[in-house]
Amino acid sequence: MGQAGEHQSHKGEKQELLEMSARTALELQRLNLAVLIDIRQKFELELQGEIPGASFLPLFQFKRMLGHALSDAEQEALDEDVPDMRDIQHFLSMINNMHHAKDLILVCVCNSGNRSLNAARLLRLLGYAHSYSMAGGYLELDALLEAETKKELGAAAKGR
Repeated sequence: MGQAGEHQSHKGEKQELLEMSARTALELQRLNLAVLIDIRQKFELELQGEIPGASFLPLFQFKRMLGHALSDAEQEALDEDVPDMRDIQHFLSMINNMHHAKDLILVCVCNSGNRSLNAARLLRLLGYAHSYSMAGGYLELDALLEAETKKELGAAAKGR
């Protein structure tokens, strides 16, 4: 879907877009206009790697903190400890600081871009209107970062 914004649906209603491209999200992050919120589970970070400069907040823990029911699969992915009030206060404080105090766009990132859509919707329900999902997720971001690295290495090799 590319750029964030609004578009007209087939019935003429305005429908808000929830996705932005990995390239757009990275550029906004580089300009200090957005923060990336990595919502993957801890084991995914260990297998695939962390996103430079991103805040880590697993979606399933996030959903449970907000009182949303988890599916059996989601529950299995979580540790059994239930977040206490301090965890919830820390989470809300972190989100408020990023969004309101710093006036940053919140860009949720999961592995492929599906779970992050739910996270962006949840944040918007909480009143964070500038919450988005990164289209293609970590897989798209990783491919983009790899391409940028190859391009930089190629440019450096030509400059010798």
